[in-house]
Amino acid sequence: MPDAEKDNYYMQQALALARRAAAEGEAPVGAVVVHDGKVIGSGYNLREQEKHPLAHAELIAIDMACRALGGWRLSGCTLYVTLEPCPMCAGGIINSRIDRVVFGASDPKAGSFGSLVDLAAYPYNHIPQVTGGVLAENAAKLLRDFFQTLRKK
Repeated sequence: MPDAEKDNYYMQQALALARRAAAEGEAPVGAVVVHDGKVIGSGYNLREQEKHPLAHAELIAIDMACRALGGWRLSGCTLYVTLEPCPMCAGGIINSRIDRVVFGASDPKAGSFGSLVDLAAYPYNHIPQVTGGVLAENAAKLLRDFFQTLRKK
């Protein structure tokens, strides 16, 4: 499968998780971690349900992937996430040694792989390859619709 097709395929899975988050009253962000063509971690935002600031989609997916592989190093993995990671999640990505990050919508308020700041531009001991804008409009529409509905309430 060509890279663009593969990116769209896994981003669709992350979008399905984001829709699930929205249905549960959570900000619609979903994430999957892929290793050797298999999803080994997935998650969606659970901050409101868990009442915990660390319950972001990326960190939940990373935790599941670490458990699947039996260690904290996720080299050989790609993280697909519907929204550009925040600084906390970018730190988790860098520290877990994920090879590649593919995100959908940019986040001008907290995006840490190019929008507000680019943590991949700093000389950390690991720098993931970052691809943004994959199915961006789908992801952005989910977010817009969710927050528009919240504002009406």
